[in-house]
Amino acid sequence: MSTVGLSFGSATSGTGFDVTTTVTAIQASELAIETPWKTQLTALEAQDTVFTTLGTDLSTLTTSLQSLTDFTGVFSEKQGSSSDTNVLSLTSANTSATAGSHTVVVNSLAQTSSEVSGVISASDTLSGSVTIQGTVFTIDSSNDTLATLSAAINSAGIGVTASVITDTTGSRLSLVSGTSGLAGQLTVDSSSLSGASSGAIAFTVGQAGKDASLTVDGISVTSSSNTVSNAISGVTFQLLSSSTSAVQVEITNGNTDIATAVSSFVTAYNAVVTEMNTQEGKDSSGNAEPLYGNPTLAMIQSQLTGSLFAGAASGTISNITQLGISLNNDGTLTLDTSTLNTVLNSNFSDVVGFLQNTGSFGQTMATTLNNLGTAAPYGAVYLAQQQNSTQEKALNADITNEDATLATQKTQLTTELNTANQILQSIPSQLTEVNMMYSAITGYNTGTN
Repeated sequence: MSTVGLSFGSATSGTGFDVTTTVTAIQASELAIETPWKTQLTALEAQDTVFTTLGTDLSTLTTSLQSLTDFTGVFSEKQGSSSDTNVLSLTSANTSATAGSHTVVVNSLAQTSSEVSGVISASDTLSGSVTIQGTVFTIDSSNDTLATLSAAINSAGIGVTASVITDTTGSRLSLVSGTSGLAGQLTVDSSSLSGASSGAIAFTVGQAGKDASLTVDGISVTSSSNTVSNAISGVTFQLLSSSTSAVQVEITNGNTDIATAVSSFVTAYNAVVTEMNTQEGKDSSGNAEPLYGNPTLAMIQSQLTGSLFAGAASGTISNITQLGISLNNDGTLTLDTSTLNTVLNSNFSDVVGFLQNTGSFGQTMATTLNNLGTAAPYGAVYLAQQQNSTQEKALNADITNEDATLATQKTQLTTELNTANQILQSIPSQLTEVNMMYSAITGYNTGTN
């Protein structure tokens, strides 16, 4: 403990001294030991804040790049259009579709088989039996009305939907096949079915089951449904009307979504660079930013910039400038969407390879980002955060230990100085007693001094 000069004034004044102030003065130099520790701790915590932001920005950049390097990402998307949406409407074009143009002629639409009975009184009691799709429904008390017979057919699970249709002429039993096209053609035998007041009940064909007929690129195709997914690989379209005129179906790559994904990548890259550029300067108060001169920051800057020019070429595409991406003086990027769209239309497969082939720009940059971010155990930001955490833990331990030592010391000093203070305050009364004893013994009046 360092030496502290104390001035108590006159020892016989009886005023003593301020114990709290004296203890504080004694411990001031001891407290100063913590100052550099706390300064360093504050600096490390400020670095942590920036590293967290930088880690988040790098993670966003990694995600945006992944949408371009993923084999099932935006480059696998397809878009489609129909030249006559009154005849044919495009439903979807999945990742297996190939960009190109197709000519479709819709000769006839698919039809679903249906049959309907003659007019029957809704309250008429039925008898006999009816055979539908080979299943015999024998009439008894549980199904001897149109409503109960309809319910029995629906619950039988034979792929037929039954319903009762009622209009001004009376009621009829309608049967509709659950399978469209020729394969769903209904077979109904009602020769044994009759009504108590209606007599024999006959069924007539409402609509015959029929497959759609069309030609695709000159090839005849049939479909049991008007939703066609077997004519063009990866493409599903809906037939809406027959027509003698050809419909042009265009399948294109998802250039719009690709451009959006590339733009997101550029934005995410610029966020990382802007954050790093900020750390190379000073704040509004003129103090250096938390990561000013930090070796981890310098390493991230170097490797990130280097990754822009790494990776093997793919056909005619060998660098990002051919994708419309240019490097600015401050390290940020700028995207020319017109150039990107042109190269997508003229060299789509080479662009895909440049981003997705083994050893390509996209794959190389993905590896670089994994090594720079917060991924354990080797990410640069992760390692820097771990190193800071270790230092912060040691500094906090030192501060805690020093605080404990100072607290114990403060208690001891306070006790000792309170005792000394009490002694000083009692000196005047002790002197008075001595004077009185002296006067009593000698008869000499010493006065008050």
